[in-house]
Amino acid sequence: MQSLPAIPFEISTWTYRRKVNKNAHVVWAKNFYSVPFTHIGAHVDLRTTDTMLEIYRSDERLTSRVLLPPTTMNQYQTNEADLPEGRSWQAWDRTRIDDWAARMGPSTVTVIGKIFEAASIEEAGYDPALAVLRLSRRFSPTRVEVACRLALRGPIRSPRCAHLRTILDTGQDKTGHVPDEPEADDGGYVLGSAYYAGGTR
Repeated sequence: MQSLPAIPFEISTWTYRRKVNKNAHVVWAKNFYSVPFTHIGAHVDLRTTDTMLEIYRSDERLTSRVLLPPTTMNQYQTNEADLPEGRSWQAWDRTRIDDWAARMGPSTVTVIGKIFEAASIEEAGYDPALAVLRLSRRFSPTRVEVACRLALRGPIRSPRCAHLRTILDTGQDKTGHVPDEPEADDGGYVLGSAYYAGGTR
């Protein structure tokens, strides 16, 4: 009796409750795969084999993608049909974020660097870093830079958007020149030991 040829069999694994990011992509193995934009903010389940990624919401399969090579990082597998019609979209990466921070000033660069240091993987730092940089759309880049400078003197190891927003909303960055000594900071973030000991400011 003639034997039948073996049928290749790929083992699949499931990963549950991955959030679809605001750019209509989901993260898998340090790369980004697009999902129809109507599912932005939703949690999806991922079924992966050695070669394919399938994305499900409940029992509905939303899309499937050929996996990027395992040696790649921070690459995008994007189907333009997944994005809103007419939207101009360009992937953010660490280089673009660092370049934006550098245009704002050295304190902003430091804050962004600390955000990425605290992130478990690089892409996890994108959203909080961009939230800081986008403060410059409401406040001037100069004000955001001063707010970063003030925040770095405080007790918070990795300042985020919420910390900077407090400084900006309360106008602590507008009290004039920010001196080099933290105890002379009128913003109230950190006061030196001389202050608490009754010394002059």
